[in-house]
Amino acid sequence: MKILIMMTMIIYLILILLTTILNLISKKSFYDREKSSPFECGFDPKTSARLPFSLHFFLIAIIFLIFDVEITLLLPLIVTMKISNIFNYSIILIIFIFILLWGLFHEWNQGALNWIN
Repeated sequence: MKILIMMTMIIYLILILLTTILNLISKKSFYDREKSSPFECGFDPKTSARLPFSLHFFLIAIIFLIFDVEITLLLPLIVTMKISNIFNYSIILIIFIFILLWGLFHEWNQGALNWIN
């Protein structure tokens, strides 16, 4: 058993070293402006900091965070499904999904989801 654990540790170490060495000798390791800039941040970090920030990008990011947090609230419902009453579980789940859809419909009516403004 100890030999098996030791062998897997050695294999993991070899794989880590190989990927590190390949990363260091890669042709794409030269300095690139696109690699140092944030991904889809809404502005260029190399220019003036006083440029206006896209409010539409901010609203989409907030909507994404809200739905992401609400998805994490749905995960415990899966675990509690085994120990709860199926009628109560169904009512709670329907109310929760209704609130999500109501919020999405509200954002849609407000125009926050339209990219062509």
